[in-house]
Amino acid sequence: MTSRREFLKNAGLTTVAAAGATTLAAPAVLGQAPIKWRLQTYAGPALGEHVIKPAIDAFNKAANGQMEIELFYADQLVPTSELFRAMQKGTIDAVQSDDDSMASPTEVTVFGGYFPFATRYSLDVPVLFNQYGLKKIWEDEYAKVGVKHISAGAWDPCHFATKDPINKLEDLKGKRIFTFPTAGRFLTQFGVVPVTLPWEDIQVAVQTGELDGIAWSGITEDYTVGWADVTKYFLTNNISGAWVGHFFANNDRWNELPDHLKVMLQLAMDSSHLYRQWWYWGGEADLRVNGSKLQLTSIPDYEWVVVEQAALAFWDEIAAESPVKAQVVEIIKKYNDVMSKAGQPYRNG
Repeated sequence: MTSRREFLKNAGLTTVAAAGATTLAAPAVLGQAPIKWRLQTYAGPALGEHVIKPAIDAFNKAANGQMEIELFYADQLVPTSELFRAMQKGTIDAVQSDDDSMASPTEVTVFGGYFPFATRYSLDVPVLFNQYGLKKIWEDEYAKVGVKHISAGAWDPCHFATKDPINKLEDLKGKRIFTFPTAGRFLTQFGVVPVTLPWEDIQVAVQTGELDGIAWSGITEDYTVGWADVTKYFLTNNISGAWVGHFFANNDRWNELPDHLKVMLQLAMDSSHLYRQWWYWGGEADLRVNGSKLQLTSIPDYEWVVVEQAALAFWDEIAAESPVKAQVVEIIKKYNDVMSKAGQPYRNG
């Protein structure tokens, strides 16, 4: 039988050996130059403080010198509309954006940002991707063009913030509105004039009269980025309950990462999605009730139903463009049918 003295002696030798192995292995990791990535977001600095910076700061700390992501805000390295091409070529390594804004040449681009009435609440987005199959479709479509789709998440709903009050559909006619490409395409049938400008120019464009309003966010962003300072009214009706945004990476850069850093990056992105989930949800309610800068207006339900019905026709129009788009639309229809039949709190009415 092994004596207590021999057991402790052997245990000590094992511990020393293990410590020695660790000591020998550590310099091989620590001596390597850290992997450097450049990530550009669609968001400006004020918004980026919430939608991306906490996750990047946490990742850089957790990576412990093995990898560092340098964060750039909207248009700092390339214009937002050129984000996809820059990432595909490897000019930048990763991107946070919706498909629509960065003009990605995929069959799913039209569904990024605000695809009208596909979502009603922020939780719809992760369920559609993780339980209803959109994640696999996005991964396959981006793999075809040399880009890794890391993850999708929800942002805020799409409301109008305007200089003049919107109380009926007629009030939308002729309004020059900064919005997303697909949302603009949908809204033109109601007389909206979509305008595309660099993100950092929007506030001045509203002040100078170049824009009549914005349909790019919910009320949380209107206050956070300063748009509530140059508009007066907030329309409570929205055309989408949640923006669909993503994290992407150049496929070669992604494949070069060791597996543990891939996992860490995925976890950081997931934490970013969770942050926005509660930040927007709480902010939208709080600022409607306690915000002092924007007066709330509403279009009556009997008028707004016209917009909702038009969205269904728009879905079919998009579905007719390609088999992949038809597949996505079918998933969106199936999901919303389930939510509608489930009733409250999943869907009202």
